[in-house]
Amino acid sequence: MIEVDNIHKSFGDAHILKGVSTIFEDGKTNLIIGQSGSGKTVFLKCLLGLFEPEEGQICYNGQFYSELSTSERRDLRQEMGMVFQGSALFDSMSVEGNVMFPLGMFTNQSKAEMQDRVDFVLERVNLIDAHKKFPSEISGGMQKRVAIARAIVMNPKYLFCDEPNSGLDPKTAILIDNLIQEITKEYNITTIINTHDMNSVMEIGEKIIFLKNGHKEWEGTNKEIFKTDNKAVTDFVYSSELFKKVRQMYIEERN
Repeated sequence: MIEVDNIHKSFGDAHILKGVSTIFEDGKTNLIIGQSGSGKTVFLKCLLGLFEPEEGQICYNGQFYSELSTSERRDLRQEMGMVFQGSALFDSMSVEGNVMFPLGMFTNQSKAEMQDRVDFVLERVNLIDAHKKFPSEISGGMQKRVAIARAIVMNPKYLFCDEPNSGLDPKTAILIDNLIQEITKEYNITTIINTHDMNSVMEIGEKIIFLKNGHKEWEGTNKEIFKTDNKAVTDFVYSSELFKKVRQMYIEERN
């Protein structure tokens, strides 16, 4: 669980986050949404410990980040897995090498132990025969699964995903969403996803935080988002004709 209490973050005269508070629970897919410039990326980087708020607190399973020593912060970061927007795989490494990289950097496991763990997580993301292939030899969807395998190879408590469906076709995006949700529940991870993808909101938005101009404008579930009368949320969610039709269908069903 991650508890966020009234955090503020500024860069010079630009006040980016303005008193954001929320709780991200274990075993749930928590989504952060909002327009460009709303503060989503800065918020995610604060949660990752890359930025430290000027005010407020972030608490990880009872540990206040601001009270941790340098070594304790390093230990906490090793409990975090990250799926980057562009997958961020090493082109010169095989799939196997990419997934094994964190184990070699941060553990004292033997080669055999690391291999067993890599084999396990690649099987978990349905990449059984891709070990020796290079990123350029596999599809975008497969690259994203490699990125997920690398993110969970250290058995993290916290999983962060930055636009995990970026550049993927709708069918593949749904597969990635489902995989992230399955892994979240299977390992009881606190998963936080920064996304623009409204299909993700509808499919796996067990908790949704909507940011606007650095404020938490709204929070709820993918079911509750259809019920809200918050104009900022409805303008964002129903900006496309498809979702306007979905909302209309929902209203007609209720009536």
